[in-house]
Amino acid sequence: QIQLVESGGGLVQPGGSLRLSCAASGSISSYSIGWYRQTPGKQPELVATINTGPSAYYAPSVQGRFTISRDNPKNTVYLQMDSLKPEDTAVYYCNAFQLSSRLTSWGQGTQVTVSS
Repeated sequence: QIQLVESGGGLVQPGGSLRLSCAASGSISSYSIGWYRQTPGKQPELVATINTGPSAYYAPSVQGRFTISRDNPKNTVYLQMDSLKPEDTAVYYCNAFQLSSRLTSWGQGTQVTVSS
């Protein structure tokens, strides 16, 4: 089972950009990867996913502002976040899911804070 490590979070002003990375300990070529976010007291929210196609899905709240991409040779998935809003503030987690085995892995999360 692969291990995931997120990075790239931080403090950014509204309208700014961040790029999150999700680095895996092994090959991600057979995994769908998703980015989720969570704020205190709320359920995790799906932000974006990318499958092995690769085809991407975005939550309506981030459509047009966020871009998910994958680099299989580097075993890394990225989330480019532009035009950030205060409501994007959350801990962002990546998840890997392998359909054939039903294996799933989570990273430890990275904090994103959008504030002036």
